[in-house]
Amino acid sequence: MARRAAHGSLARLKRPITIAGGGLAGLSLAIALRRRGLHVTVLEAGHYPRHRVCGEFISGVSEETLRALGIADLFDDAHHHVSLAWHDRGRCFLTDKLPAPALGISRFALDERLRERFTGRGGELHTGTRARPEAADGFVWAAGRRPRPGRWIGLKAHVRITTTADLEMHSGSNGYAGLAGVEDGWTNVCGLFLLDREIPAKGADLLPAYLEAGGSTRLAAAIRAAEWREGSFSSVAGFELGPQPAVPGLLCVGDAESMIPPFTGNGMSMAFQAAERALDPLAAWSEGRQSWQETRVLIQDRLRKGFRRRLMAAALLHRALLHSGIRAAFGSLAETGILPFRPLLPLVR
Repeated sequence: MARRAAHGSLARLKRPITIAGGGLAGLSLAIALRRRGLHVTVLEAGHYPRHRVCGEFISGVSEETLRALGIADLFDDAHHHVSLAWHDRGRCFLTDKLPAPALGISRFALDERLRERFTGRGGELHTGTRARPEAADGFVWAAGRRPRPGRWIGLKAHVRITTTADLEMHSGSNGYAGLAGVEDGWTNVCGLFLLDREIPAKGADLLPAYLEAGGSTRLAAAIRAAEWREGSFSSVAGFELGPQPAVPGLLCVGDAESMIPPFTGNGMSMAFQAAERALDPLAAWSEGRQSWQETRVLIQDRLRKGFRRRLMAAALLHRALLHSGIRAAFGSLAETGILPFRPLLPLVR
């Protein structure tokens, strides 16, 4: 009896953790912490389910990571993508297969599953609650990008369209877009483009208009003619890629810490990997085994070392995709069968 009482007292002594941001990194980390019996509160500015600008293509995360977070079964019915085709301004110059299948699932479905898993395990979730970044013990900032002047716009929609491969990449003079299947026969079309306020379009027509402006005219026409999933169009602007500006004393994970260019297909995987890297240190702090300063520094070091190489490689390749000469060289190499696609892929994983 005394032993049980002591165990209960220790459980009550565990320090609570607050996570601002109920996206992939925030909710998966919260679920994993709840599995360890820790008190976790998630503050989310939006509501569920919701559509978000996202490639909805998960490549590079291991089954071990998803199991460690307690969410592997949430992907049991996800699409398994293997084939890919790369187009430049309407011309297909590369077809290949991914070394390992990638997962396809919409954020509309996945975020809702993560929400249900977290609350089902006793987690405390407050939606419609906009938190402020603060350097406080036990406070984790996972609220995504912090708005700042940037030259990019992200656009996304679900459409019913015929594709030539599980994953289609379309590059143009102003950016690029990816097409990949999600649930119920929908194809997610998600693009990153140089912001151009001269493009004469608004609302959902921005997506085909930007594709058209970059030279992907056939794809733009097909998207305009396709059936669109109601409410799926989303847009976001005012951000920069790469490591995000640090706020002294603030612990950041996910996109709040770094944003990889979306053509890599690794952004969603990085969110889960960031949650896994933060899990043990946060549990140690909650259980009183180390200070918050030690915890924050350890997590930041794990994220920096874990993601530094892929962020640097992705930044170089991202710039190359916007250079017409380099894109032409990629096309020539692909036509001769010597484009090193598979050796390049591990650089951004």
